[in-house]
Amino acid sequence: MTVSTAFAPAKVNLYLHVGPLDPDGFHPLSSLMVFADVGDHVSARPADAIGLEIKGPFAEGLSAGDDNLVLRAARAILARVKGPRTPFHLVLTKALPLAAGLGGGSSDAGAALRLLRDNLEVDLTDAELEAVAGELGSDGPACLFARSVVAEGRGERLSPAPGFPVLDAVLVNPRVASPTGAVYRGFDEAGGAGGADRPALPASFESAEEMAGFLAACRNDLEAPAARLTPAIGEVLETLRDEPETLLARLSGSGATCFALCAGDIEAEGLAERLERMRPDWWVQRCRLGGDWL
Repeated sequence: MTVSTAFAPAKVNLYLHVGPLDPDGFHPLSSLMVFADVGDHVSARPADAIGLEIKGPFAEGLSAGDDNLVLRAARAILARVKGPRTPFHLVLTKALPLAAGLGGGSSDAGAALRLLRDNLEVDLTDAELEAVAGELGSDGPACLFARSVVAEGRGERLSPAPGFPVLDAVLVNPRVASPTGAVYRGFDEAGGAGGADRPALPASFESAEEMAGFLAACRNDLEAPAARLTPAIGEVLETLRDEPETLLARLSGSGATCFALCAGDIEAEGLAERLERMRPDWWVQRCRLGGDWL
């Protein structure tokens, strides 16, 4: 093994339709998932023993123990290694906020799976690696290769997304956590008013404006319960929706990160710069969505 690094891009749910709790304890969903050109990084280098180090602006509060998804991914790969196991040291550079609705843990695990499969020359096809990712979490299969997809079922049934141009956007997190479990409980307690319906997606979108217009008729069914639990989410959404550059503002996943779609890079840059001045206490990140970032 040589020292190498893999990118773990942020996941954004452009829509997220959630059905009531099933008898098996899961919520069915339908979501258009896209990935950003911003995210975390996972690197590996030879070592005397397997270990994980976490650094970066959002490293604090993240465990490097056996429950970390990066280590779980590493052990899942090692279980499939034939012959002697090569020790390695992993470094996770955490640039995304925690409990943020950006699929950070699943994307980090996906980066580790890709990195270690290639560097340890593990005989796993893409489909087999996807199955391993699915064992680590519902977002795992989608986050593994970071392609734009429509995810359904528990998130494991993936189909190609419509064609669309790369989208200029701004991500905003009020620097508060929004735990997924608590948001889903709030959704259930409110009666689970939603449904895992798949909208009639066209084959392609020609522009950001066309796509935002279509998405405006869709929903994130976790947005209301997340905002009830974490009022700062509502404040972010209200702010974004009042800005002239915003074509569409919505919560991603269970939050607390929200996104604003913009018509182009000039609009996204202007919005991001203004938000940074207005709210220096927020995490604000201009980005592009939907490209091939790996």
